Amino acid sequence: MSSTVLARSAWAERARAHEDRVDLRVQPHLERRYRGEAHPVHDFLFTYYAQRPAALRRWHPGYGVTLAEAPEYDGLKGYAGGTVTAAHLASQRPMIENLHALLTATASRPPTLGCFGLHEWAMVYRSDAPGNEVRHPAPLRLGATGTDAVVEESRIGCSHFDAFRFFTPQARPLNVLQPGRDDRAAFEQPGCLHAGMDLYKHAFRLTPLIPSELVADAFELAWDIRILDMRAAPYDFTGLALEPNGEPWSQVAIETPEGRAEYVAAQRGFSERGAPIRQRLVAECERLIATADADARP
Repeated sequence: MSSTVLARSAWAERARAHEDRVDLRVQPHLERRYRGEAHPVHDFLFTYYAQRPAALRRWHPGYGVTLAEAPEYDGLKGYAGGTVTAAHLASQRPMIENLHALLTATASRPPTLGCFGLHEWAMVYRSDAPGNEVRHPAPLRLGATGTDAVVEESRIGCSHFDAFRFFTPQARPLNVLQPGRDDRAAFEQPGCLHAGMDLYKHAFRLTPLIPSELVADAFELAWDIRILDMRAAPYDFTGLALEPNGEPWSQVAIETPEGRAEYVAAQRGFSERGAPIRQRLVAECERLIATADADARP
């Protein structure tokens, strides 16, 4: 394997810049966690996804780069001698191929807009029915009856399995699609907010094989998408402040024509913003697969 060598002065500067960038969002979360406080919007990226804050803060240059004078990387998974090993890349080959297939299938489709975030509403549909789990501690701003009415009067077209699987039993038959755990590549499309948030999951799963700057781009996209996801949800978060700049809460009332138009415009923007990140992840997967092939040759 040929490798680019980065002097400590060069890579340490990039590592500090990465930490400073993600700390705008990570540090408030850590401070809340220390105080035993929860944030109903921002904690999601740290609890639903399996990337620990410390791992997100740690910078990696990606496969094919050696860090000079880097004892702090000794012992990290996949590393030896300041670089990610060919053996680690080979061990990740099945995961990389699966991600590549999912990402390319998603990118091949036009974005479908107009789901209006109704997946969150379907998760609390008939919330008063026996056995249904309470999905969120916040009150429903339209109440249970009003929320159910929005679901019943709408077309539910959720294409994302990891949202669909949380629908209440009464809501699942209302979805015009029935995505499954094993056929994600057949359903995922780039207009889906959760497919956009999952770019962060795909990026950190590729860590430390890809540059952390790409992971941070996906993390910031997921952060902003999560805010829209909750702004369009049925929950009442009146008075909530949004980080990192303390922006006041505002609702996207998707039960109204004006709210639906606002949602579609924001959804289109996130689809456009996510497209180059998805393509960069595809390119990284292809680079890693080709490099693994080259490393395996005698």
